[in-house]
Amino acid sequence: MRKNVTSQPTVVLIGNPNTGKTTLFNALTGLSQRTGNFPGVTVEKKVGTLDLGHLRLDLIDLPGTYSLAANSPDEIVATDVLLGQQEGTTPPDLVIVVADASNLERNLYLTTQVLECSLPVILVLNMYDLAVADGLEINTDLLSRELGCQVVPVIANKGEGMNELQETIEQCLEKDPSVFHLQLGAPVEDGIHQLLNFFNDCSDQLIAPIHRVEVLRLLIDEGGIVEQRLLEIFGEPLDSYLNQIRQKISEEGTDLLLVEPETRYQKIGEIIKICVNRKQENLDLTVSDRVDRFLTHPLGGTMAFLVLMAVVFQAIYKWAVPLMDLIDGSFGWLGDLVSLLIPEGAIQSLIVDGVIAGVGGVAIFLPQIVILFGFIAVLEDCGYMARAAFLMDRLMSWAGLSGKSFVPMLSSFACAIPGVMATRVIENRRDRFTTILVAPLMSCSARLPVYTIMIAAFIPAKPVLGFFGLQGITLLAMYMIGVVVAIPVAWLFKKTILRGETPPFVMEMPPYKIPDLKTIILRMLDRGKQFLVDAGTIIFATTVLIWGLLYYPRPQSISDQYDQKAAEIQSQTLSQDKREEQLNTNSKAEAGAFLRQSVLGRLGKFIEPVVKPLGWDWKVGIAVIASFPAREVVVATLGIIYNLGSEESEESENLRQKMRNATWDDDLNQKVFTPIVALSVMVFFALCAQCAATLAVIKRETGSWKWPVFTFSYMTILAYCAALITYQIGNLLI
Repeated sequence: MRKNVTSQPTVVLIGNPNTGKTTLFNALTGLSQRTGNFPGVTVEKKVGTLDLGHLRLDLIDLPGTYSLAANSPDEIVATDVLLGQQEGTTPPDLVIVVADASNLERNLYLTTQVLECSLPVILVLNMYDLAVADGLEINTDLLSRELGCQVVPVIANKGEGMNELQETIEQCLEKDPSVFHLQLGAPVEDGIHQLLNFFNDCSDQLIAPIHRVEVLRLLIDEGGIVEQRLLEIFGEPLDSYLNQIRQKISEEGTDLLLVEPETRYQKIGEIIKICVNRKQENLDLTVSDRVDRFLTHPLGGTMAFLVLMAVVFQAIYKWAVPLMDLIDGSFGWLGDLVSLLIPEGAIQSLIVDGVIAGVGGVAIFLPQIVILFGFIAVLEDCGYMARAAFLMDRLMSWAGLSGKSFVPMLSSFACAIPGVMATRVIENRRDRFTTILVAPLMSCSARLPVYTIMIAAFIPAKPVLGFFGLQGITLLAMYMIGVVVAIPVAWLFKKTILRGETPPFVMEMPPYKIPDLKTIILRMLDRGKQFLVDAGTIIFATTVLIWGLLYYPRPQSISDQYDQKAAEIQSQTLSQDKREEQLNTNSKAEAGAFLRQSVLGRLGKFIEPVVKPLGWDWKVGIAVIASFPAREVVVATLGIIYNLGSEESEESENLRQKMRNATWDDDLNQKVFTPIVALSVMVFFALCAQCAATLAVIKRETGSWKWPVFTFSYMTILAYCAALITYQIGNLLI
């Protein structure tokens, strides 16, 4: 019987991608789960509580990996947790390996590696119904005997097999670790033995003894994470000794790159032959094969993808509107209520225009974020996302990237924050960083208010070619700018600062299946919470800062001037409605006067010579600066500048008319806004990195402020140059 199991044991789930691991995790834990990051890295840590009645367990859902030869950050964390090397995470008391029962041979590769870690192991054969449908008969008793661990068949998305699995978990916590051991041939085994002796002689430099699995990874995975970690401790002596051993193994005719996969798959083949029987080999094309012929076809697949994306983005905008209006109205009502309870002044403005507006500015995008991740979860769970990535690989390869960069860039059309976070699945560091740097170029939903007001106010609603509307074409062009620019920018980065070859793209095509509703809902709730916590705090803090720059200083002379005007209005014989209208106009004019004297207003005047070549006056400059925390702030800022108040939205006809009538201060006959100026503003917003939350997430994902600073700098320069070209060439052509 096994001893020293902790009072609340830790159980980890590990498995290949697309094996239903997260579905199983949700089935075991339900809503009793929390999400964070593993200490010291940006990889997501999902922990749940499994309640067995008299015993509660911590269940950790590790990132998907195909083997313990880790390359991506996700895979490195999964390997480190198993080996007890992950900071802030105790070594697991039990490992559950989740395998696709219909593709057992591939899944057993990772399984046999985990079995060698000297930990109790349960092999869960998930999607067992698909294996049966494929005509597979798996003798789980024989398989358990061959592997030396418990084997439990389940259908996680239907909840079948859960009771048996929970009983097996409780039993295995009291059992001894697995004793599975794969012999890799005399040269490799001798090399492992020599390295173990080396570490035994230097044991005083180690916190814990080195395991055989770590030594195997050190020997075989040249330049891998285990080698990097151990070289930091032992330096040149280990490096020299390791190279000697590798050279000796090579001279004896063993290829270290091939010895493990060849030996392991040979053993797996023997196990499969004993334990798995296929009733009848079906050589006909399956329904999945026929669907793939269309969905991965260069023409048919592309058309299907475009139609699907049109449906997704239409749904994101249309379905989110009622909820966004409800959130917006709720925070507006709360602001009005607080305004009645707190006397007018700096405290009231801070709470209403800073705190409440700041929180509301975050919460209003929650419906779009949740809906986006709902669609992504459905597309991933049903198996389509892998097909889309395969289809887009050809386009991505032109920029030196692979199809794995597709999903992050697609996600960035709704919000760059989840797009940047989605790059964690990309193993190659250069490709991951390149994707992070270009993802913010995609037009996110926060840019839409800018496009909406500019197009509605200055782009005529006339047909083009008798069918398409000019306004619709302009909106499409704004969304396409990011895509068109991102490809050459990514190509340039891959040729310069992130130089590297285009990696080969290998992706498993998972079987099509009906998405698990519980998994989708939990994913939506989890991502919504993560957005509010991570992005929300940044946006809120920056919004309050911008409020301060817009509010101060408050010259008493301006207050006296507009108080006098208000007194004059009160003394006039007017109807109640007329008096309130004039007082409201006076109040908004006062807010505009204060804005022009604020720190941000003076800064706008200071930078006017810089933005004037773009066709902008100082007021547009203020709006651009104020929109740094969130692009949509520009609309409210313009409302204040033109004395309409911060409650104005992109649908406001009053604001549109004010903008149409706006003139330059030094030439009252010259309009500030023209169609060309509107295009200049939209192009700038399409390419500029005006999102503090995105920059904060880039810092978190890259581990350095260097990359968000670089992102902000290159995108600002790019946006300025593009807006300059748009305005100058546009004026020449018209």
